[in-house]
Amino acid sequence: MDLRSLEYFVAVAEELSFTRAAQRCDVTQPTISGQVQALEREVGESLFDRSSRGIALTDGGRTLLPYARRCLAAVEDAKAEFSARAGLLRGALHIGTGGGIEHTTVPTLLGRMRHRHPGIEVHVTEATSAPLVEMVLQGRLNAAVIARPAEPLPAAITASTMFSDRLVAVFDPAVVELAGDPVPLQALTGESIISYPRTSALRSRLEDVAAGIGVAVTVNYVANDVRLQVAFAREGVGVAICAGSDPALADLAGLTVRPISPPVDFDKILIWRHDITPCAPLRAFLQLWWDFRARDERVEKTA
Repeated sequence: MDLRSLEYFVAVAEELSFTRAAQRCDVTQPTISGQVQALEREVGESLFDRSSRGIALTDGGRTLLPYARRCLAAVEDAKAEFSARAGLLRGALHIGTGGGIEHTTVPTLLGRMRHRHPGIEVHVTEATSAPLVEMVLQGRLNAAVIARPAEPLPAAITASTMFSDRLVAVFDPAVVELAGDPVPLQALTGESIISYPRTSALRSRLEDVAAGIGVAVTVNYVANDVRLQVAFAREGVGVAICAGSDPALADLAGLTVRPISPPVDFDKILIWRHDITPCAPLRAFLQLWWDFRARDERVEKTA
């Protein structure tokens, strides 16, 4: 079982297409097909169901996939480690985010990463909190920035708070009449609500605060992208409930933004696995974050 075969298998599994996998790996489709077939002969069972409608992983394929990903990641981590030992840090940092972090410390940290370690490639994946946690656990991501979930994080995950924020209500005052500033959460029960999907920790946070005061919030329009939430609000379809720091709220001509009462506060946290040795690119990123945080703490003490 060689690494090239595993690389091709993972590409097909993620693309669910031999053609796209071949393009991704910069080889011909017969090459991809031949390597996957050889791998299937080696493990003794089919890894993909092939039909006229497309391909899908078999039980065997789903079993092999996490092992294949870990093997490929281990090789990349080893390369990065020895580059670091030679004094030139190389490799890739795979980081996930739920979006809306353009005006936070994350772009600043990634920019410093580029200047300090130009040999490290940075790959950013966007998703909601629950899938990002799973990708960190699977080793598909080195780290992720998520909203802190209500339930405890998995035991293998370490978290560090990056910043705090709160949800706000965004609406067209010509269409939606909401009294109060801040807007009582109870007043939103009679409105069409635009907010995050159930896989988002922000959605859970909203529902938990509402339940705490005996209110049920029904989300009628679901979108993780705050730009789309704002577009719905601009069309007068309802009230968007979104993160107050999201850059999509920078230009809200004609719309009103108000805080919510009781406040729906949340933390954005950086998560990574502590049960395995961090790869060299992740160690470099964490060091930048710790230095940045220590500097802010010093400024606060002298203020």
